[in-house]
Amino acid sequence: MATLTLRVARPVSQLERSRELYQSGLGLDVIGAFEDHQGFNGVMLGKAGVSWHLEFTQCTSHPVIPSPSAEDLLVLYLPKRVEWQQTCQQMISAGFKQVSSFNPYWDQNGKTYEDHDGYRTVIQSQQWP
Repeated sequence: MATLTLRVARPVSQLERSRELYQSGLGLDVIGAFEDHQGFNGVMLGKAGVSWHLEFTQCTSHPVIPSPSAEDLLVLYLPKRVEWQQTCQQMISAGFKQVSSFNPYWDQNGKTYEDHDGYRTVIQSQQWP
């Protein structure tokens, strides 16, 4: 079986701001980008050696207004306490806002951060599974 790769795609209101936030907050690298691809601009962020990446898009001809709920989450598991603490600090330094999670489960071993469009990311201080 071929290797499975996961891409999480999200429309954003400010493409460059989203790139900066997630690149700085999560330490991701730009792994691809496109401009004016049938009316869309976008950027993909990821890391070498992981089988997932994020894609942020902005439609230039018909802007899509992001409409995430409090339960639309990216959840990242960081079992090493020092790495978890560093990432939490990076999220704040990058410009994310720390918020209480809608589901209190995520506050037990993690912290939840919200970006300028209302998208939420949980940084979980534990191993999966």
